[in-house]
Amino acid sequence: MASFSVLVAAAAIIFYLSSSVFVSPTAANGPLYDYTAYTQCRLEPEDPLYNGGILENEVATMAYIVEDNGTTTSWPAFVLPNLTPFTFYSFSGWIKISGSNSSLITARLLSGNSPHYCVGTVVARHDCWSFLKGGFYMNSETNSSLLYFQNNDDKEISITISSASLQPFTKDQWSFQQQYTINTERKRAVMIHVSDKQGARLHGAVVRVEQVSKDFPFGSAINNYIIGNLPYQKWFVERFNAAVFENELKWAATEPKQGVFNYTLSDKMLDFVRANQIVARGHNIFWEDPKYIPSWVLNLTSTELELAVKNRIRSLMTRYKDEFVHWDVSNEFLHFSFYEDKLGENATYEFFKAAHEADPLATLFMNDFNVVESCKDVKSTVDTYISKMRDLRRYGVWMDGIGLESHFGVPNLPLMRAILDKFATLRLPIWLTEVDISDNFDHDQQASYLEEVLREGFSHPAVNGIMLWSALKPNGKCYQMCLTDTNFTNLPAGDTVDKLLKEWQTGVIKGQTDEHGAFSFYGYLGEYMVTASFEGKTTSSTFSVSRSDETRHFSIQI
Repeated sequence: MASFSVLVAAAAIIFYLSSSVFVSPTAANGPLYDYTAYTQCRLEPEDPLYNGGILENEVATMAYIVEDNGTTTSWPAFVLPNLTPFTFYSFSGWIKISGSNSSLITARLLSGNSPHYCVGTVVARHDCWSFLKGGFYMNSETNSSLLYFQNNDDKEISITISSASLQPFTKDQWSFQQQYTINTERKRAVMIHVSDKQGARLHGAVVRVEQVSKDFPFGSAINNYIIGNLPYQKWFVERFNAAVFENELKWAATEPKQGVFNYTLSDKMLDFVRANQIVARGHNIFWEDPKYIPSWVLNLTSTELELAVKNRIRSLMTRYKDEFVHWDVSNEFLHFSFYEDKLGENATYEFFKAAHEADPLATLFMNDFNVVESCKDVKSTVDTYISKMRDLRRYGVWMDGIGLESHFGVPNLPLMRAILDKFATLRLPIWLTEVDISDNFDHDQQASYLEEVLREGFSHPAVNGIMLWSALKPNGKCYQMCLTDTNFTNLPAGDTVDKLLKEWQTGVIKGQTDEHGAFSFYGYLGEYMVTASFEGKTTSSTFSVSRSDETRHFSIQI
């Protein structure tokens, strides 16, 4: 007999194929995407995913690569003839080195005259095997490509690859996997039972079900321009159930001069989100980048700085205890180290301890950029991020959440998914905290890339929430990407958001109970209002749909 989870998965596929979203019959022909990942070193490599895919039984050879600086170096590589255009490629493999204790290894793709494309990274060791997972999108036809493995450090080492896998997915297959995961992770089967007061089942009762709130937090940054701005507030509340303040909680805003605190703007913004039952993230307690640290802080002695940071935590966290569901305790810790340089290497760990003591029910995050956006930034690889988290634990501090800023250029969806896979092994909340698309693109291209990123984020089972970084200023500008103009007419990115928000909600469903007095539907997680009518009598009630593999049963009596 098939397991219940298999039956649910099968039902999800059937639902998807029968939904209004057309899928080519070939979409399900390939293998389902394998979310397996590893973040711990292994004495022996695991078997290759997809049985190796198109690399089945292939062994890496040494290839001479012309580096960006013009030098020629020999690296292990796989020759990839005739990669298929308009195809997503998921790569994985186990890496071991010799000649050094550890080193950052980057997998790169060399195809024709294109730049050397970053496929994935891993911090490899000499005494065990480390798992590299990444990928790339092939957007043009090529005769031959090289997938090679490069040491990023100035060390003479050798690299060994085992259990390598390269699995292609067509666009239809990639889209199918996204929707399959949405149906299994973001939705749930619901059965409404309608009876009379004596418990008799009512056949033919009219049932109306409406989703009144969503379980998945999807929001945007706001700034003080929203204070008293009723059109902006209306536009925001109609769409989002989560918010984050762009600058108003940062140290430079709340204590511009030492000992002079000003929470006027953040108080008013908090009134707005509280009045509209919007979840709010606290951003941020400390920012490691000296450019954004209050000027009066920069020249403090270590003793003075230690007192100042204690006052910062005490003032901020006392005022807003229990108000914000999250706090970004350390912002951009991977790229900058102002507080560590001044106060010692355990400074950030002390920040987390103090923040937890001040607001024990808030989820504490580290937050950084260039983690899922690409793999070319050696300061913010997934392994580096996880290493910082493990350092926290060694100091007896637990960071509760993983913040990924997500400021994208051209999205690399296989890489993005692979990095999320590795973070998912930690079983911590993962949020895309500042999603936008570079303003190097026009509005239409921004909207197109934004849809790719949002679909990938929403469909990944480990992502707990998504925040856009699109706070509107009075001059109509945003950090990089606006959703609307100052008249609150949507720009293309705003239209994309509206389209997806409509797609990712159940809306209103109507029908009648069957001979068993039951009415069923498949709905997104959240809160629902149900109204049942029979022979002139009507009753209403509310119920919640939370994540589970089991059907949600709810009974209502008329």
